Amino acid sequence: MPAETKKPPTKSEILESISTTTGLTRKDVSSVLDALSAEIAKAVGKKGAGSFTLPGLCKIQVQRKPATKAATKPNPFKPGEMMDVAAKPARNVVKIRPLKNLKDMA
Repeated sequence: MPAETKKPPTKSEILESISTTTGLTRKDVSSVLDALSAEIAKAVGKKGAGSFTLPGLCKIQVQRKPATKAATKPNPFKPGEMMDVAAKPARNVVKIRPLKNLKDMA
């Protein structure tokens, strides 16, 4: 019989836990998380700085990758053979880096 795995907490469980810890109502905690989400969206959006830091936890960064053209390049796995590389559109890649406090929690 496989060992039971612990499930991550649901949004409702997180709200309840934070509200009991802080003494705020669930509605207040929910509005704080919504405001935090809006701040992150502003920072990583098109007109934002491209970076947002949750102090002590993580740093959220957006890497704006330019479009690439289709090309024929050497195959790194079969020397001497050429391979076609497809064109890729411009895109934004979100990277989340853990900071020291978050690394120490694990």
